[in-house]
Amino acid sequence: MIVLAEAIAAAFSAIRIEWPQTLATGTEPEVTALLVSRLNAMADDNAEEAGLWRSLVRCVGRSDECISYDGAHLEKQPDLSIWLTDRSARFPLMAEAKLLDTSSGKTEALYCSQGVRRFLVGEYGWGGREAFMLGYVRDGSTIPTKLAPYFGQASHAATYSVEVGPITVGIGGDSSRSQHGRNFAFSHLSPPDNAPGPIDLWHVWLQAN
Repeated sequence: MIVLAEAIAAAFSAIRIEWPQTLATGTEPEVTALLVSRLNAMADDNAEEAGLWRSLVRCVGRSDECISYDGAHLEKQPDLSIWLTDRSARFPLMAEAKLLDTSSGKTEALYCSQGVRRFLVGEYGWGGREAFMLGYVRDGSTIPTKLAPYFGQASHAATYSVEVGPITVGIGGDSSRSQHGRNFAFSHLSPPDNAPGPIDLWHVWLQAN
């Protein structure tokens, strides 16, 4: 996960140089499209610096449809689906991305209610124990000043079943890991095997301007 997070941060830095206006003013889907394109270019790149990414990742998709844990929702669309070389094609590593721009109402509260929550209720990533949350930051927000205090409030910690973190991880940029409980159950399995267990969310906040 650390290698993948570093590669995502490096790809974002590259598109910020090439497409500064889009990153500063574009929509979330436009920024994500540029990021996905860059990540797939890295997967096809024979350069030595792309070697680790290429060895771990088959390809990256944008807004690919998936089903929820119980099949109730058949067309859920996480922002990025990362198909890993050593994981079943049925269960890509998923990433949800959110703009962070207080002036337009896109705050850490929206990041959680429209992003983090989707992993906790079994809409996204229910077949795995890890996923990414990406923040495209336009207002100077950081994880220590925004997300950590938000999760630190008792009501929010309960709402999002925070068990650990967010804890800073040892990669460049503004990145951390948090762990959350999940309270849904798989109907095709018997207790205790029907419990999905907690999920680790790797938060990577990327400065868009």
